[in-house]
Amino acid sequence: MVDRIDYVYLKLLKYTDLRTIDYKNMDKIKLFAACILVPLLFSDCSPKKSTETGPVKKDRNMFGHHIPRGLTINTEGLSPGYVMFSVPNSASTYLINRKGEVVHKWKGNYGAFNPYLMDDGSIVQGVDDVDYPVFGFGGPYGRIQKVTWESKMLWDFEYADEEQIVHHDFAVLPNGNILAIAYETWSYEDAVAYGRKPELIPKTGPWLEKIIEIEPQGQRGGKIVWEWHVSDHLVQDYDESKANFGNPTELSELIDFNLGEPIPPAITPDSLEILKALGMAERNQTPYNKGSDIFHFNAINYNENLDQIVISSPYLNEIFIIDHSTSTKEAANHRGGRSGKGGDFLYRWGNPENYHQGDSLNRQLFGQHDVRWVKKGMPGAGNLTVFNNHAPSDIDWSTFGNLGNNYSMVLEIETPVDENGNYDRNKDQAFEPEKPSWFHMAADTLSFYSSFISGAHRMNNGNTFINEGARGRFLEVSPKGTIVWEYLVPYRGNIHKPNGDPISPMFMTFSTFRSTFVPADHPALLGKDLEPLDPQPLEFVMPPSPE
Repeated sequence: MVDRIDYVYLKLLKYTDLRTIDYKNMDKIKLFAACILVPLLFSDCSPKKSTETGPVKKDRNMFGHHIPRGLTINTEGLSPGYVMFSVPNSASTYLINRKGEVVHKWKGNYGAFNPYLMDDGSIVQGVDDVDYPVFGFGGPYGRIQKVTWESKMLWDFEYADEEQIVHHDFAVLPNGNILAIAYETWSYEDAVAYGRKPELIPKTGPWLEKIIEIEPQGQRGGKIVWEWHVSDHLVQDYDESKANFGNPTELSELIDFNLGEPIPPAITPDSLEILKALGMAERNQTPYNKGSDIFHFNAINYNENLDQIVISSPYLNEIFIIDHSTSTKEAANHRGGRSGKGGDFLYRWGNPENYHQGDSLNRQLFGQHDVRWVKKGMPGAGNLTVFNNHAPSDIDWSTFGNLGNNYSMVLEIETPVDENGNYDRNKDQAFEPEKPSWFHMAADTLSFYSSFISGAHRMNNGNTFINEGARGRFLEVSPKGTIVWEYLVPYRGNIHKPNGDPISPMFMTFSTFRSTFVPADHPALLGKDLEPLDPQPLEFVMPPSPE
């Protein structure tokens, strides 16, 4: 083991800016090398690895300030198609061609960020409700809308009150219903009654996760036809007097309710107001609700063939799969549905330490985003792709991870699932696979990095389309790591705060939650005018770089 750590230590020196090394602390660097061991040594056991080719960069400007933007790489022989993304700080969503030219614009009425393209040319998107209460951070938005190709509002559904709010991501089902992630408030007393340790509970109580299935009705209505609550699938070994007391190792189909960090240090109301004035604290944030967002689901995807749902929790550094074939009653229990396991977890991957089947060296996910199944008919169909944000360790969030030795990877995971949707597992071991079947990273580790948001999905030609979210950088990479197309968002909108104050463009100037490659033969594009807009939208001009 020591020899392997030394080997990774040498690799680390090779791909690290030597100006950042403290030569007086080589033992610490070797310890860091031990933490980096698992992701860097994927290449020892897997022939399928992708490392970006081209000049080695030393750019650690994660937010892409003061660098060239727009189209930067456009090789010959690309698959015909377009790229869709919501413009940061804007109510508009753009469709660009391979030359980086805007060919279409959908326009809404609130800030948009995660559009999905429908076959009729409309988009379904999450938008930022301007007056939602209580929830002040953790990705809440409160509204889901459907907007036609011509930007007519077809559906505007609000799910935001003092007890619950949709947040982060959703998935559109084949029948048009929406699967959405939502927070639901719990009291301090409720959390104690379920066996969560008091030092892990903020005064105002935690926000727990649920998934709701919404059947759109009319222009503004929505009926909840199915729901799943994480609170029905918790275990704890802290207080044996509680009904959900058990062994998390033996009950890995449940989440240990005492996972997570202690609540952040207290802050005075005056200090919080100063942070808000500086744009460093979110609306509705109080001195008493810091740490409420304990599991932070940030992605959801649906598999029609298996009738299963995959979700991502970057706070737990795991992805989870549940059965959607249950009734709501069965989803609240441990029996029922096609799997026979009710709403319990069928599969989990990324951090086996959470259920005591490994330690920190077995952890493979680090603040991940955007887990998706590879669609039927594509190379790797049935596998999962995930954007692994800040390998190989946790980061210092005080700088949004803009400094340090973390880097990003895109992973492809071949799950041990059979044709009936059952996942094979030895109860005495962590969920397989031991390693991803493919991964992508930059050769220098520095030039491909986003410590938050971001995503990736497989394309028909076998390449992978990636959104490096913090920088607003989109790239298409081949299985061997060649970047065949690259574009950096040059646009930013001018949405203001509800009180009329402008929103500072720094530091998340071009940050993009999601971007999507749209093949030229997508049904939504048939018969549509896709000539470049004339004039093209105005590009955002960055404020001068400080001396």
